[in-house]
Amino acid sequence: MQNRLVRFLLLAVIAIAAGSSGYLISRERHAPDPSRQPSGTSTQPVVNSLLRTSFASTEGQWQTLAAWHGKVLVINFWATWCPPCREEMPMFSNLQTKYKDKGLQFVGISIDSVDKVREYQSIEKITYPLLMGSPDAMSLSEALGNMSQALPFTVLITRQGQLDSVKIGRFSEDELEARLNALLKQ
Repeated sequence: MQNRLVRFLLLAVIAIAAGSSGYLISRERHAPDPSRQPSGTSTQPVVNSLLRTSFASTEGQWQTLAAWHGKVLVINFWATWCPPCREEMPMFSNLQTKYKDKGLQFVGISIDSVDKVREYQSIEKITYPLLMGSPDAMSLSEALGNMSQALPFTVLITRQGQLDSVKIGRFSEDELEARLNALLKQ
């Protein structure tokens, strides 16, 4: 009887681990190649809408992402209560500093209260703008492939304002830097 219970528990753990792995792998998604999409399914209208949307800074000043037209944009949806979001932000700050003069701009869009973001900024020295998102911001992230509305969610936009790729979950530094180097050469 005890052997059956042990086998059952072992199979249950394996099944849960396999299911979890599949779920985590499916959370990462790169944007589809627009040239291979059926007509009418382009994500460009969503990207254009994201670039035109006004977001408030933590100081209450409004701006659009279009202000950085001509730069490679890394738009990161995040929240102070999200550990993976906070873990990748120092890397983003380092890359922002490293590639700023080559035309790179990181922008964080927080799905949080302005007070919490201000408090976080006072503790962590982030080298890129942190803007305040709204429910509309998460709707835009969903339209770009973030169906589960998970955080962190990162969008890479080319200098020409075209969607390059999206990522649900944390970027590794090597993965992101390789992609940025390719985009910055374009």
